[in-house]
Amino acid sequence: MSAPAEVTLLGVGSSGGSPALGCKCATCTSTDPKNRRTRASAVIKAGGLTLLIDTGPDLRQQVLREGLLHIDAVLYTHPHADHLHGIDDLRAFCWLNRAAIPVFGNTLMAEHIKSRFSYTLFPPSDYWDKPVLTLTEIDDRPFEFKGVTITPIPLMHGKWPILGYRVGNVAYLTDVSHIPEESFARLENLDVLFLDCLRPIPHPTHFGVDQALEAAQRIKARRTVLIHMTHELEFNALSARLPDGIEVGYDGLQVTAER
Repeated sequence: MSAPAEVTLLGVGSSGGSPALGCKCATCTSTDPKNRRTRASAVIKAGGLTLLIDTGPDLRQQVLREGLLHIDAVLYTHPHADHLHGIDDLRAFCWLNRAAIPVFGNTLMAEHIKSRFSYTLFPPSDYWDKPVLTLTEIDDRPFEFKGVTITPIPLMHGKWPILGYRVGNVAYLTDVSHIPEESFARLENLDVLFLDCLRPIPHPTHFGVDQALEAAQRIKARRTVLIHMTHELEFNALSARLPDGIEVGYDGLQVTAER
């Protein structure tokens, strides 16, 4: 079944975060907390489950900020460092709950976890001192996890095939440079769309502002929230140029699907 979803954006920054090291631009020197961006990640709550999307290197400070003590599963988009290298911080959840955490990703994602973080797939010790994960390799077919339907959205991140996810009427698409034609059918009738928007101009592996707006206008979600932004995009300046129904995301933003 599909389920209503509540989303908390743990981070909306790009791989370097904002402020950027050594930079004195308007975003990096801003006192507005909406310009302080940790690496991109989100939590979706639906059907009594708490689903984490990606484990970036800021995961520990993000979950402390939000008071998150339990994760039912992790949905991985792709294996770049800013989306994966906080995987070791999952050990705290395993220790607190004395339980393994299921993680899901495509073949590319699974291969990277197996080769780079193989220790996370070992059985628990008596002390639960390492992450204990159960890895399930998925393709583009929708699947059910504990009563909640999760729909993978095939995307391209440069030359990499990656995944976005839809849960209920919410979809999360990060690090996307191209949405395959067949994926648009999975993005119909959305209440909320979270969409990659890296910088003012196009990038080889990400949407720039104009590309993100073009995709948002085609998908026609009731509400579109831009994510995964560099310091080149200042919150208020970008907000001022956006059409109705499209907004700039920020760390800690909470959104509830209304239908």
